[in-house]
Amino acid sequence: MTRVAISTLFCAEIDRGNYISSSAKTDETRIVKRIMRATMSDSTGDHVDALDEEPDVESSYKPPPEKSIEQILETDKEDESLRKYKETLLGEAKSGGIVIDPNDPRKVIVKKLALCVADRPDMELDLTGDLSQLKKQTFVIKEGVSYRIRIDFIVQREIVHGLKYVQKTYRLGVPVDKMTHMVGSYPPKTELQSYTTPAEDAPAGVVARGSYSVSSLFTDDDKHEHLKWEWAFEIKKDWKE
Repeated sequence: MTRVAISTLFCAEIDRGNYISSSAKTDETRIVKRIMRATMSDSTGDHVDALDEEPDVESSYKPPPEKSIEQILETDKEDESLRKYKETLLGEAKSGGIVIDPNDPRKVIVKKLALCVADRPDMELDLTGDLSQLKKQTFVIKEGVSYRIRIDFIVQREIVHGLKYVQKTYRLGVPVDKMTHMVGSYPPKTELQSYTTPAEDAPAGVVARGSYSVSSLFTDDDKHEHLKWEWAFEIKKDWKE
């Protein structure tokens, strides 16, 4: 097995740029029309996923075959240089399974979502408590600003492959945006790990102002649901002081 083949098992090292967003491929006119339709809707606020108009964008990203840490270390172990290379990529996980919380069987523990805007304190959601309460914490976002979303998480026990962050945004229950971020693959570590999305611009204008609900999912190519939660934000003309 070559170094290139081994490195595909650690897509966090090379695939952080694999970002796919339907919003990047959606023209502004159609978004405004969908927002206007949501604004005029008599919807009860329930999410209507069946109204998704665009098919999911297929990623060119191909997940590596799932292998345990032991399997990775055993492959081509007679090759000294390759062994050292794999140990460097694995870091502290090479010495055995890293378990942060023995009472939690999950491999991925999602800890926090942060909405990051330059020159402002991060707006954060604690994802370790009662997720049903998150919708009561509404982020206020100034229209037109550039923002990023950061997900903080822990990986324990084994390597996780092909992590994805999927976000659907709704206005009065009508879907107005969907984006999927290819996060990559991560080895277990004792410290917190994180992924930050590329910058997005908040919508602007009178029609765009108002309340939005968001459904977030941290998953992977095998469709394991590591965490799913809902939250809310409001687009305003200016920041709430």
